[in-house]
Amino acid sequence: MNRIKAVLEQKGIKQKWLAKELGKSYNMVNAYAQNRQQPRLEILNEIATILDVDVRELIEPTKK
Repeated sequence: MNRIKAVLEQKGIKQKWLAKELGKSYNMVNAYAQNRQQPRLEILNEIATILDVDVRELIEPTKK
């Protein structure tokens, strides 16, 4: 599971903007944000760079 949607909301950024910055379709970014599809690690790193966050902020921890 990823936290892309939560991070976008925290930063006040729209999925359409992220899609444009990534060069991906809105539908693809929406699938990532809704956890219907998980991005490859390269894409996750690119999203983190665009959002100026540590990539770990985009992933739900598996252990508490």
